[in-house]
Amino acid sequence: MKIIALSGALRRASYNTALLRAAASMAPAGVSIELRMLHGIPLYDGDVEAEGMPPAVTELREAIRAADALLIGTPEYNNSIPGVLKNGLDWLSRPSGEGGKLFGGKPTALVGATPGGFGTVQSQDALLSVLRAFGNDFWMGGRLMVSKAGAVFDADGRLIDDKVRAQLQQFVEGFVGFVQKRSA
Repeated sequence: MKIIALSGALRRASYNTALLRAAASMAPAGVSIELRMLHGIPLYDGDVEAEGMPPAVTELREAIRAADALLIGTPEYNNSIPGVLKNGLDWLSRPSGEGGKLFGGKPTALVGATPGGFGTVQSQDALLSVLRAFGNDFWMGGRLMVSKAGAVFDADGRLIDDKVRAQLQQFVEGFVGFVQKRSA
């Protein structure tokens, strides 16, 4: 089984990227979780689209298409999803109708980490609204929202909080089980 872990952050020391790396390290035997970023994807512009799909978009689209499932790590910016993640999804949904073809029925789960105290509940809710239009097969068995992420990861981005580690392990196992049931 192959899961694409898409980070909705660009920052090198992103807590969300660190969370997805930790998830990848917990993948059970026979499962790979491959981290993907949104670097190189330009701001959506219909004129650019008319000239041809940017290579970074095509590469990410093909990785998602080839994967069995999608795990998205989203920060929370101003009580919603970050612009870079929304922009990436906008590109992936082009040309019109591509979002449904790419994401329709794709098992999908959400995680998020933030330095704030409320986790990423609002960004995850906003992201669900965007992805619902594509027909993703959401795993509603769990959402992981990490608060006070500065105390959960060390300076090198390693997960150091045992409680969050246990939650993440349970989350990864639950999502893998969901994907396995869908493909059986």
